Amino acid sequence: MDSRPRETDAPGDPANGAAPPLAATGDVEIIRPRNDKRGYRRVVLPNSLECLLISDPDTDKAAASMNVSVGYFCDPDGLDGLAHFLEHMLFYASEKYPEEDSYSKYIAEHGGSTNAFTSSEHTNFYFDVNSDSLHDALDRFAQFFIKPLMSPDATLREIKAVDSENQKNLLSDPWRMSQLQKHLCAENHPYHKFSTGNWYTLEVKAKEKGLDTRLELIKFYDSHYSANLMQLVVYGKESLDILQNLVENKFCDIRDVGRKPFSFPGHPCTREHLQIIVKAVPIKQGHTLRILFPITPNVRRYKEGPCRYISHLIGHEGEGSLFYILKKLGWAMSLKAGEGDWSHDFSFFSVTIQLTDVGQEHMEDTVGLLFRYIKLLQTSETPKWIFDELQAIRETGFHYRDKSPPINYVVNISSNMQIFPPEDWLIASSVPSKFSPDAIQNILNELTPETVRIFWESKNFEGQTSLTEPWYGTSYSVEAVPPSIIQKWVEKAPEEDLHLPKQNIFIPRDLSLKSVEEMVSFPAMLRKTPFSRLWYKPDTMFFTPKAYIKMDFHCPLSQSSPESAVLTDVFTRLLMDYLNDYAYDAQVAGLYYAVKPNDTGFQVTMVGFNDKMGTLLETVIGKIAEFKVKVDRFSVIKEAMTKKYENFKFRQPYQQVLYYCSLILEDQAWPWDEEFSALSHLEASDLEFFLPRLLSKTFIECYFAGNIEPNEAKNIIHHVEDVLFNAPISACKPLSPSQHLAKRIVKLEKGLRYYYPAMCSNHQDENSALLHYIQTHQDNIKQNVLLQLLALVGKQAAFHQLRSVEQLGYIALLRQRNDSGVRGLQFIIQSTVKDPANLDARVENFLKMFEGTLYQMSDAEFKSNVSALIDMKLEKYKNIREESAFFWGEISEGTLKFDRKQEEVAALRELKKEELIDFFNDHVKVNAPQKKILSIQVYGGLHSAEYETIVQNAPPPQSCEITDIYSFRRSRPLYGSFRGGVGQMKL
Repeated sequence: MDSRPRETDAPGDPANGAAPPLAATGDVEIIRPRNDKRGYRRVVLPNSLECLLISDPDTDKAAASMNVSVGYFCDPDGLDGLAHFLEHMLFYASEKYPEEDSYSKYIAEHGGSTNAFTSSEHTNFYFDVNSDSLHDALDRFAQFFIKPLMSPDATLREIKAVDSENQKNLLSDPWRMSQLQKHLCAENHPYHKFSTGNWYTLEVKAKEKGLDTRLELIKFYDSHYSANLMQLVVYGKESLDILQNLVENKFCDIRDVGRKPFSFPGHPCTREHLQIIVKAVPIKQGHTLRILFPITPNVRRYKEGPCRYISHLIGHEGEGSLFYILKKLGWAMSLKAGEGDWSHDFSFFSVTIQLTDVGQEHMEDTVGLLFRYIKLLQTSETPKWIFDELQAIRETGFHYRDKSPPINYVVNISSNMQIFPPEDWLIASSVPSKFSPDAIQNILNELTPETVRIFWESKNFEGQTSLTEPWYGTSYSVEAVPPSIIQKWVEKAPEEDLHLPKQNIFIPRDLSLKSVEEMVSFPAMLRKTPFSRLWYKPDTMFFTPKAYIKMDFHCPLSQSSPESAVLTDVFTRLLMDYLNDYAYDAQVAGLYYAVKPNDTGFQVTMVGFNDKMGTLLETVIGKIAEFKVKVDRFSVIKEAMTKKYENFKFRQPYQQVLYYCSLILEDQAWPWDEEFSALSHLEASDLEFFLPRLLSKTFIECYFAGNIEPNEAKNIIHHVEDVLFNAPISACKPLSPSQHLAKRIVKLEKGLRYYYPAMCSNHQDENSALLHYIQTHQDNIKQNVLLQLLALVGKQAAFHQLRSVEQLGYIALLRQRNDSGVRGLQFIIQSTVKDPANLDARVENFLKMFEGTLYQMSDAEFKSNVSALIDMKLEKYKNIREESAFFWGEISEGTLKFDRKQEEVAALRELKKEELIDFFNDHVKVNAPQKKILSIQVYGGLHSAEYETIVQNAPPPQSCEITDIYSFRRSRPLYGSFRGGVGQMKL
């Protein structure tokens, strides 16, 4: 698979060679999608700050992103992580807004979100907010870059937050392997640096060198953060003139110190870092082969897109491709190819292959086959039809691009502004427009044994490595692999028919829009039979040639035991595996599909261009009807699933508490260790026996939406029924009304605090985690909005107190929780500082503080929060996926409240502050009479003694320890389900 990010909405029509539309920006014309009605204007302020203004009168959300062309490559020697640390510090306070956390509080209370990230050569700060609040949000945001306050107290606290963030990543294989690749490079190149920083680099090492971190931070800010190195994007509903006036007023005071743009010439790899094979020991099970080549950066020839062309071919998965051959041999589970880490001065082309256990034994043959395929590309002609096909796909993807959330849009564009000329800020490198065989050949000629770096990761190497990467502690060894060795691997690799892909039949040709006679706001049920039910909603909002299909196969046997759940999972994975050779081209052409297990059976999803969707769906249904178990592929899928279960214990502690919470609350959830045990005994014959029984009782719940006509939808479902239920020999039989499945949730007891302590399943992990869940009610419009309002008001307050002030850990969240319509609040904290029982006490302490905040809330503040929540609910869907996700949620839960948002807005308009306080007092405050608590506590390696204490001690008053999850589940009453059978569905 090509690892370069594809357009989520992807592909289509060659646009008939028409010139792309342009957006006037005064001095430049910006290329934009044909269906984009937004206004764009480029503005350069007197201080040299370059801005792009985007006017969208239809938007409900405003957003902004500031890209600063300064990243961790600029970190001073001996202060690794300073640029990242500065990114954290700018959120705290400013001279104009000295109250700590006032920026984030304002954003949260006005329906928005905010974040930032630091990469090698840039740091990006961004937010979104309800559209009426852009003015004040921008005023606060601008102060990051005008006069931030970096108090000594906040500096010390935030170093701990950076350290906690690093602690979270220490046992993450992607972080570990990325740093190992950087480590094995020239020490004098900034690529070698440790990007995130930690307590040692920012506090201990700084003090050892006689440095004051805060003074270094201020010095770094003053000398590096210059307006001429910044790129700003502002997205709002106002006119371009108003937005320009706003930006000129808010951002004119950013200093321009005339800093020259930073550049880092030279390649990170010298000769000693090439022709090597690195064996590394990962945390998780699995075998990964990464073959890297230093290449000329694609950005220098982005109009020609040579890397896109090559990654399309090396990453292809159809017949004759490298992956097709490796899969046929049973050696590979996945393959990705494309440009990896890059800057304007250097780049790496990477091929990443997930090997099977057998493939691990054939590493040399695998590398040999890769080089043989590269040789094929180097010596073949470069077919123009492949470029034309890619251009058609990319061009249609660009011109029919789904509208994305403004916050994502502004971040993407502000990052592009640092790299591309103004006319290409929107299109960037996504649509190569010039066919250049020479540019493609030049990159191919750089993929040689003389420059290769092979990183080979496997647990099999434990005890065989002698070196340790200093920041993450990864064990590794390095060996030379001269070109003569690679040549021997090429010669002894099996003779297989590697060839270029065939033409893509899934490229959409018909991009016409179906006529819709009337405005339809909600889905309607088009058809109902004993076999299926069809819900339908035409596209009356987005006017793109795309459709959305969801089909839930309700099969009672699928979740009847751990074995059944595992076999259903194996079946869906095999089905996707069988489809891949044929349907990979559909994904490339912008037609996404998936078959996955769910809580009632399995689900087929399709979304993208509708032109070839019916053809693909027919193929999927045909494969289900005629499914045959291939023993060799069953073995590969079983191996992949075995590794997935083995790696379960390496999940982060905060992920483990979420798992335990679901296991305790969901009546029909099977534990992973029982599923793992079941998998270990399963053979291909078990699936052959199981599948006819799985499908013997089936009901299909369907939802069709978008650019598709009602009769077309009916005909497709009629065809599905004929193939699955009405064929002369058919495994499928209709489901009896009594067999319809219902997901039931445990009802906790009022006035009682349940707690479940467990040791972290990865004993190397020092982090502990808490999930403090307060169950409040089952789906009810009035109570829903009270809970949502409480979460809105409390979210930032909790984050600030638990994360910023108390520094309990990098992850400190307050969120709503919704389990099949049963709702509540959950606090999630991951920490090395406090054990989970202590974290629980801190949550209770926060609730006592928050009680005062709630009582002191002014009427104006209450109304402001209500208005923010109303704005969030009235936010329009941006694309067919968003709209369909909401309506499908109502269908799959059985609630069918398609007008839920309108009802909730009406309830909010009537809400009184006293009702919010009463809800808090009844359900949430400490010792509230209706309060129902579940505390999930996972103890990390630093807190094993505290775990022993809590399991040995008797429960405190009004508390109950859960010692056996399944006994607890069986002993508790359950909430009723909204799901009805085929005969009981209320319409």
